[in-house]
Amino acid sequence: MTGPRPTGPMGHLQRWMYRRGRPNALARALNRVSAVHFASGILVPRRGVTLEVPGRRSRQPISFPLVLVALDGERYLVAMLGERTNWVANVRANDGRAVLRHGIAEPVRLVEVDVEARAPILRRFLELAPGARPHIPIDRHAPVADFAAVAAQFPVFRVTVP
Repeated sequence: MTGPRPTGPMGHLQRWMYRRGRPNALARALNRVSAVHFASGILVPRRGVTLEVPGRRSRQPISFPLVLVALDGERYLVAMLGERTNWVANVRANDGRAVLRHGIAEPVRLVEVDVEARAPILRRFLELAPGARPHIPIDRHAPVADFAAVAAQFPVFRVTVP
């Protein structure tokens, strides 16, 4: 069951900041601040991490603040903006090699999760990441089966240690 996207001030603001699936200048600035904050690990929930991956063109490290999803003993990263997300393209171009930061740097390999296995991860992601709710058109309380309908639109990566 798809649910209405949040219509309160925060839902409208989130959608405005990420119109057409890309962050505007305000969102980019806030993401930079969040990336530094999450990387520090200070006063940040354990699920707040910074992903560092080389840019696919510049090869310079780029940082992205993300929510780390723990489910059934595994860790996952979800692209709330879908396939066109920059960090997804950078991870794919770098063969999944990246660094997660939350106080310490952890070299990782990100392995893309098959579409058929994404639904429970997406549901858990929406429970943990209120800022993602305006971008994924399913109510966070919906049954896992409902998430299967949109699973192909949102890349999910399992975090592994190289």
